[in-house]
Amino acid sequence: MQKNIKPGVSIIIPVRNEFRYIHGCLMSILAMEPVDGALEILIIDGMSEDGTRAILEGWRGRHPAIKILDNPQKHVPAALNIGIRHAQGDWIVRMDAHAEYPKNYLKRCLETAIRTQAENVGGRVISRCLDSGIQGKIIQALTTNVFGVGNARFRLGGAAGWTDTVAFGCYRADVFQKIGLFDERLRRNQDYEFNKRLRAAGGRVWFEPSIAVNYYNQTTLKGLGGQALKTGCWNVWTWTIAPYAFSWRHVVPLLFVLSLILDILLIAIARSAACQLLAATAAAYFAVAFLASSTVIVKRRNLLYACLPFLFFIYHLTYGLGELWGIVSLISGKAPVGITLKKAPCRHRNRKIYDPLSHPG
Repeated sequence: MQKNIKPGVSIIIPVRNEFRYIHGCLMSILAMEPVDGALEILIIDGMSEDGTRAILEGWRGRHPAIKILDNPQKHVPAALNIGIRHAQGDWIVRMDAHAEYPKNYLKRCLETAIRTQAENVGGRVISRCLDSGIQGKIIQALTTNVFGVGNARFRLGGAAGWTDTVAFGCYRADVFQKIGLFDERLRRNQDYEFNKRLRAAGGRVWFEPSIAVNYYNQTTLKGLGGQALKTGCWNVWTWTIAPYAFSWRHVVPLLFVLSLILDILLIAIARSAACQLLAATAAAYFAVAFLASSTVIVKRRNLLYACLPFLFFIYHLTYGLGELWGIVSLISGKAPVGITLKKAPCRHRNRKIYDPLSHPG
C-alpha cells in the first residue's frame, strides 16, 4: 500500500493460533484481483501461542498493506471491533483465517454491494476439510447437507436475494457508525446478531451465490461435536441478550432433544404408550436421516456415507443438549451472560440506535 493513499477497502481478520491456516488465507487474499482504492489488511491477533505471530510478522515484512493489531481479550467480537476502529476504508470486509478466497472475491463483493445498495453482502461458504481422510470427508458431507445443518443459504446455496444473514460480510463502513459495533458479550453468533440488528434498523443484507469462499471446518468428529455443543449453548445465551436474533431453525435441535427426554420420562407413567411414542419418534427421525444419507451416497458414489444417519443423530443430539445446557446454566446463574433482554433498534424512529457495547451485560 502506497503512503498517503486512503484505503478503499479494509480487510479485518481475527486470528488466534492459526498456524495451519493463515498462510493459505493470506496467499489467497494477496492474489485477488485489484479493486478501486488502496487495500489494507488488518490482522487482529489474540495473542497466539503456536507460531502464528511469527508467520504474520514475516508476511508484514514483505507486504506493507498488512498491519498486525493485538487482541488481549482473545475472542472474535473484540478482534472485529479492534479492526473496525482502526479501519480507514470505505468498505470493511470481515474475513476468516480458516478460509481461502478466489481471485474475484473482493471484486464481486463490491460490485454486488454497489448494484444492490445493500449494507452487507456475502456469498456461499463451501465447506472443506484440511485433512482428506475419512473423518474429513464425513464432516464435509454432514455440514453441507440441509438435514444436517438447516437451510441457511450461505451454507447450502440458493437464489440471489435479500436474506437474514451471511457469513464473512462486506459492509459499508458507515454501518458501524449508525448501529454500533459487534456485541462483545457474544463469543459466538456475533455476526448473526449484528445482521439481525442491522435489518431491524432498516438495513439490508444480500446473498450472492456467485461469491464463494472455501472454509476449512473441524478436522475431527470429536472437534465437530465440541463445536456443536458450544454453538448450542451460545444460541440460548444470544436469545437472552438479543431476542430479535431468535430463529426457529436454530431451536429445532432443542425441541428434538426435549421430545426424547419427555418420551423417556413418560415410560415411568405409561410404559407401553411411551415406548410406542419413543419408537415412533426414532422411526420418523431415522427415516428422514436415511433418506438424506442416501442422496449423499448416490451423489458421491461411496458407501462410506452410510454412517451418516448415526452421525446426524449424534450431531443433532449434541447441539440440542448444548441448547438445553444453555438454559440450565442461565437459570443456575452459571452462564457467562446474564438475562438482559434488549430491544432491536426501530427503523421507524429517528433516534440514536442501540449500541450493545454501551450496555454491558
